[in-house]
Amino acid sequence: QEELRESGGDSVQAGGSLKLSCGVFGYTFSNRCGMAWYRQAPGKEREFVSSIDRFRTTTYADSVQGRFTISLGNGDNTLYLEMKNLNTEDTAVYFCAADKNYYGYCNSKVTPAIWGQGTQVTVSS
Repeated sequence: QEELRESGGDSVQAGGSLKLSCGVFGYTFSNRCGMAWYRQAPGKEREFVSSIDRFRTTTYADSVQGRFTISLGNGDNTLYLEMKNLNTEDTAVYFCAADKNYYGYCNSKVTPAIWGQGTQVTVSS
């Protein structure tokens, strides 16, 4: 079965750093189109944060550009999101996501279809 498990969420002070991890189970990244991080703050819509496609090309939302870094490790079985210079606007539940499509049938952008349960990030001032 295909499953994603986020971890690493915590409460931090503004200006601090945090690194999230997403374990990938029953899913082979090299055969698929890509993965991504999304987040949802209280009272707001779920929003795109960052993605990485099968060519290792990365994309970032303007709000996190220059502060966040998405990467793969552990034989592509773990997706990371390194977050620096955090501010209160970064407070949200962060979700790991994966594109269900196989290579050869990819969209122009990573299109998530498999989701983790989320991990809470709280930034205080």
